[in-house]
Order: sequence, then C-alpha cells, then structure tokens
Amino acid sequence: MSPSQPSSSSAPSPIAGPPADGDGTAAPTALTSRAPHVPAERLVAEMVPPPRFQGARFDTYLPDPNQPSQAEAVQVLRTFAAGIDGGADAGGGKRRWFSRGPKKAAAPKGPRGVYLDGGYGVGKTHLLASLWHATPAAPELKAFGTFVELTNLVGALGFQQTVRTLSGHRLLCIDEFELDDPGDTVLVSTLLGKLVEAGVALAATSNTLPGKLGEGRFAAADFLREIQGLSAHFRPLRIDGEDYRHRGLPEAPAPYDEETVTRAAHRTPGASLDDFPSLLGHLSTVHPSRYGAMCDGISAVCLTDVQAVPDQSTALRLVVLADRLYDREVPVLAAGKPFDELFSDEMLRGGYRKKYFRAISRLTALARDAKTLVA
Repeated sequence: MSPSQPSSSSAPSPIAGPPADGDGTAAPTALTSRAPHVPAERLVAEMVPPPRFQGARFDTYLPDPNQPSQAEAVQVLRTFAAGIDGGADAGGGKRRWFSRGPKKAAAPKGPRGVYLDGGYGVGKTHLLASLWHATPAAPELKAFGTFVELTNLVGALGFQQTVRTLSGHRLLCIDEFELDDPGDTVLVSTLLGKLVEAGVALAATSNTLPGKLGEGRFAAADFLREIQGLSAHFRPLRIDGEDYRHRGLPEAPAPYDEETVTRAAHRTPGASLDDFPSLLGHLSTVHPSRYGAMCDGISAVCLTDVQAVPDQSTALRLVVLADRLYDREVPVLAAGKPFDELFSDEMLRGGYRKKYFRAISRLTALARDAKTLVA
C-alpha cells in the first residue's frame, strides 16, 4: 500500500507570496495553498544528500564508544568508498572493485553493495551520506535518495528510462529501503538488478524495529530475502545503539496552545500556518514526490488542531512529509495532541510500523528544534 498519487499537472502551479499583516510584515503562508509541479529533471538533479546531511562526513560521525559496531561500520564504509571507480576523472590506473572495464573482464570479487541495518537514530543516514561524499566520482555520477523518491522517479521517467539514467552512475545510495510494499520492493529489486549488471555500486539503509533490537539480523534477513537475486551483492552491516536524536536530551516539549502557535507563526519570517486536518486533506491532492518542493522557502511549520491520523493512507502521506521536513531541518511547532499520539496502536502494530516510528522520532526532534520560536 502506498500513499495515493494523483496525476501530475502539465504546467507549474505558481506559489503566491503571503499577504502582509497589518503591521506590514509578511503573514505566514499555508502549505495547503501550495501544489507545485516538479519536472522529472528536477527529481534526478535533486538525488543528492538532503540539506541536513550536506556536511556529513565520516570524520563528523561520532561513534558511541559503548557500541563497537558503529566504529566498525565507519571503517568498512571508508574501504568501500575507496574501492569504487570514480570514472575517467579519478585516474590512477589502479583496478578498483567497481571498475567499468571491457565487457569480457572478470566480474569484481566481493560484495558490490552494503546494507546498513539498525534501529532509529543510530546515524545510518549520516553514514550513507558520508559514503556518497567520500566516493571518488563527480556528483553527477552519484545518486542519493530515499526508497520512496526512487519509486517516484520510476513513476516519472518510466522503468527503462530510469535504468538508462542511473546506469551511468558509479554509486546509488537508497535511504530507508522499504520492505512493506511487495509491489514496490519487487520493482526496485528489478531496477537494482539492472544497475548491478551495469556496474553501479549500491548502498542502502533500513530500520530494525525497536522491539526487534537484539534479535540478530532481523531487518537484514528481511532485506536480503526480499531482494532475492541481489543478496550476494550486499554485505550487511549491523549498527547498534540508541536514537541519538533523543540521547541524553529532555523529553520533547508538550504541544502548545493554539494562540501561542499562531502568534509564533506570524512573527517568524518564512513560517507556514495550517490547520492539521486541512493539511492532511491537502496532502491527498499533491503527489508525494512534490512534498519537498511544497516546503521550499519554509523556515518553520506551525500546526493547529493536531489530532490522531484517521486512516493508513493519510498516515503514509504524513510520513513522507515528515521525512522531507526532517531532511530540510524545518522545525515544527504544534498545538493539539503530542506527536507520539498521531498513530493508533493498530497502526503501530501493523505492517507499516517502521515508517510510523521513524516519523514519530523525526517529528519529535523537529518539535524540540521549534522551542526557540516561542522563547
């Protein structure tokens, strides 16, 4: 099951600037007024680490000294990056793991991909972005995106064109590989098979459920089983640890009253202000691939009347929005229910629970970031 995906419009939808308040300052905009058109070329061009991880490097990853698997992952990924052929620009003449030699050349030995398996907030995305930056290839020869963004790209370009577009790359990084939609998993698995044949190096992350931590390679086994024929090309790396977003930090702030949120939205340049149920309804009219563009220029998201999400389709769309806001480091100030009450117990026990736990973790971090808006 995936978020509903309305058809793309053929022309861009203009985003009007917000009207001025009575004192001459710009009134907050509303995400519900935005329905941007995103051409396929932009989807490809934006397959780079998001703003939050533009500065991510192996040297800036701080392994937990109590979790040796974290330091081990850094070393393995450094070696993996060094072994990827950077193309003609890299030079050096030294044969590398993923060299694009003559067709008759022997296939490179060893794993051609790495899979980072672990819980929420152990730094997997930081490590994946660090791998992207460390790989000796030009930016246009490397691609970085979430599983959802990759499926959106296939939807926009078509399968064969996506294969042709990405086959010229040296590295494809897939964050948050999804195992809960059989159709999409098979689609992406087939795509990855084509890219492996073309010599593209692969790296992916996914989440182990909080309740499954300590149960061995639960998520890794699921991942390797789902991508069947590709399993031999991946080396699973288990990364243990607690969620760094909440490690040693106070609890997330309780929701504010609506007057406080509204007042903060009006005095924060670039903020948006939306009624939560209306925003959820609006998300059903915008393709998930456009949620990032919908947040362009937004400095903070202010929400009133936050309440439990009514159904699974709506919940999945909210997960995508939460990911885009987290990528862009946009704080979220809310009135209503706390974020850990967004999803019902049934949802948190169901097949999409990984996504919902991730959304709660990320929205909680963004709520903490928003405290300065009301200081």
